[in-house]
Amino acid sequence: MTTELPSPEFDDRLAAVRDRIAEAGADAGVWFGATAIEYLSGFAHIQTERPVALAVTGDTVALVVPRLEVERAEAVDHVDCVDHYFDYPGGDPVETVAELLADLGVESVAADADGAPGVMGYQGPPLSEHVDVETQAWVDRMRWAKSDAEVDLIRESARWANLGHRYLADHTEVGAHPATVSQRASLEASRAMLDTLGDRYVERVRGDGPVHAGYISAEETALPHGHTPNQRLREGDVLVTGATANVDGYFSELERTMFVGEPTDEQVHYFELMLEAQTLAIEALGPGVELSYVDSEVREFFEEQGVADLAQHHVGHNIGLGAHEPPYIDAGWGDHCESEATNYGAADAVMEPGHVYTIEPGIYTEDAGYRHSDTIAVTEDGVEWLTYFPRDLESNTIR
Repeated sequence: MTTELPSPEFDDRLAAVRDRIAEAGADAGVWFGATAIEYLSGFAHIQTERPVALAVTGDTVALVVPRLEVERAEAVDHVDCVDHYFDYPGGDPVETVAELLADLGVESVAADADGAPGVMGYQGPPLSEHVDVETQAWVDRMRWAKSDAEVDLIRESARWANLGHRYLADHTEVGAHPATVSQRASLEASRAMLDTLGDRYVERVRGDGPVHAGYISAEETALPHGHTPNQRLREGDVLVTGATANVDGYFSELERTMFVGEPTDEQVHYFELMLEAQTLAIEALGPGVELSYVDSEVREFFEEQGVADLAQHHVGHNIGLGAHEPPYIDAGWGDHCESEATNYGAADAVMEPGHVYTIEPGIYTEDAGYRHSDTIAVTEDGVEWLTYFPRDLESNTIR
C-alpha cells in the first residue's frame, strides 16, 4: 500500500529536468504552474493572485512565494532555499524571482511561461524583462507516463473511490436528494479512509474529506457535464455517478450509469450499447497502440449501431495529478502530434507503459446520458484495471 510518493521520485525528476536544462544551454529552469511546481519539488499550493515560482539550477532548487507561504515552503524536503515577497499587489513577485536568479548567477532560463499566469486578477510583467527566457513544456510531457510509485498512488485512490461509490449506491433510494446522498457517501468513505490509513495519509485537503462520491440525475444526465439538480430522486431516474479519492495529490476516476427502479427497454438498450463500447475500448488498449485508433474503433461501433449522433466526446484522457491530462484518446490525437504547433512526434501518438487512462465513451439522448468510466493503467504487456466497481446492468439498478 503506497500513500505517499517516495523521496527518490523527486530526485529522478529533478535529474531529468537538469539534463534538459543543460541540453537547452540555459542556466536554470523556471516554473510558474502549480502542478509543475508540485511535481518537481513536492510543494503543493493553490494558485491565486499571489504567484509562486520554482527555479532549478545545476545545484540548487529554490522557491519564491508570498509571505503567507514561507513556513510551508521551508518545510519541503526537496527545496534548498526560499525567497519571498510580502503580497500582491503590494509586493513585486516577478522582480523577486529576477533577484533570486541574479543571486544564483542565472542569465538565461528555460521557463514554462514568460511570467506568472493571470489568475484571480494578477497582472504582472513578463520575466523576460529581467532575464533571457525560452519557453518549454518539459514537465507536462514527463507527466504522461507514470512511475510504478505513481501508479500505486492511483491504485490506492481507486480503492477508496470504490468504497465511496459503494456507499453512494447503498444510500440511493426514491425520495433521497442527490446532494445529501453525495455528502453522506463522501463523508463515510473519507472517515473510513482516514481511520484506516491514519498517519500514513498525507493531508491534501481543506475541510472536505479525501473521498468524493456523487452523481447527476434525471434530465441533467443528458449533459456530459450536467449539474446536480435540486430534485429528489424518482422511480425511473437515470444516474451518472462519479467517485474519486485524493492520495498524495493523485486521483482516479470511477463513473457508472445507474437506474432508480427497473429501467425501460430503451434505457437497457442504450446502457448495453454504452457498456459494449467501453468494453471494446478497453480491449483495444495496450503498449504501442495508437490513441487515435481506440477512439476511432468506438466511433465506428457507434456508427454501426446508428447512435453516432448521440456521442458528444472522445473516449478518454490520461489522469494523475490532474483530473484531465494529455494524452487524450481522441481520433485527432495523431494529427495533433504531427502538427508543427506541438513538439510531439510519431512516438507521442501511441500508448506506452505508465500511461493511465479513463475509459468513458458515452451516449446522450434527449432524456438521459449513459456513461461508465474506469481507470486503466497501460503495462508492459497489456493493461491493469485500477477501478473495479461492477459494470453490469443488475449491479447498477437500485431497487
